[in-house]
Amino acid sequence: MPADPLARATALITELVEGRAEEWDQAGLLPPELLGKLGPVLCAQVATEHGGLGLSSRDNGELTAHAGSLCGSVRSVMTSQGMAAWTIQRLGDPSQRARLLPKLTGGELAAVAFSEPGAGSDLSAMTTRIHDDGGSVELDGRKVWVTGGYYADLIVVFGRYGDGGAAVVVPADAPGVRVRRIPDPLGCRAAGHAEVELDSVRLPADSLLGGAGQSLSLLVTSALTYGRLSVAWGCAGMLRGCLAAATSHARSRSQFGKPLADHQLVSGHLGRLLIAEQVSARVCEHASDHWDSGSPDVVMTTVLAKHVSAVNAAAGASTAAQVLASAGAHAASPVARAYRDAKLMEIIEGTNELCLVMLAGHALSGARP
Repeated sequence: MPADPLARATALITELVEGRAEEWDQAGLLPPELLGKLGPVLCAQVATEHGGLGLSSRDNGELTAHAGSLCGSVRSVMTSQGMAAWTIQRLGDPSQRARLLPKLTGGELAAVAFSEPGAGSDLSAMTTRIHDDGGSVELDGRKVWVTGGYYADLIVVFGRYGDGGAAVVVPADAPGVRVRRIPDPLGCRAAGHAEVELDSVRLPADSLLGGAGQSLSLLVTSALTYGRLSVAWGCAGMLRGCLAAATSHARSRSQFGKPLADHQLVSGHLGRLLIAEQVSARVCEHASDHWDSGSPDVVMTTVLAKHVSAVNAAAGASTAAQVLASAGAHAASPVARAYRDAKLMEIIEGTNELCLVMLAGHALSGARP
């Protein structure tokens, strides 16, 4: 195996994932042993002292893009695990980080629960309640579309805490926790999307992460920034996969006596796919560089990367499907899978519309991302 951590992680994902996405997508499940073997790769930005790889955002982004080019469901679990780890790293105290992060790098799985039946982008509508009586913490509520929730050993739950918000690390097997897998989702079908019900769940006080009582929006944004950047990189990888499939087909398929690639309209599709992949990669690099440098503009550059990459992935997957035509129309086709997965990317971690509103507000403030 290569000595470089990024190279090792990339090689491991290739070994375990390449060529298997169709099987997992059709089954709607990832093998539990797969996720255990990926271990620290799923949250590769965690420091080496906690068993992680200590990758920069830029390197972890390239790793995420590689996973996204092979399997959208594996990439989704990477996003979920990484977001949970980042939340613990950002909000947890030293003892919580030392206790919880090695679990995540050691093979235990985690998910993050934001959305509710009546609260998606509108955080003010969140109704999950977190109460701390000093000796323990109690949760009540219902969360929906929890990516990776079906596989999770731990669930980082965001909810209302007094006049502000808080995040609690909840064992999935705790009394009062019920996890229900969402069957046959539109995209990333094997990512373990789930609904989570919390019925008078009582946990030790140290399950409550730091920052409790701060603005709910501020706390959620901290976690979502990681998630949005991970999704953006995953979309760049998805575009790479679509470009590879479309160019391979265009070179090997002949129509009207010449290769499909020699038809100008088809070559135009391929050119636009390349543009979409390159633009998405550049905005992701821009956002990761802001993350790694600690720039205060990281939130907005991440929203920009997520929006551009998700829109490009949805349009690019459609373009690739057009190039492959009937060859890409069956469910087993990687292009058909990307077509479904990419649409979901325009919705999760901030819809296209919400991203545009945030970017417009940034523009009106006179700032530049």
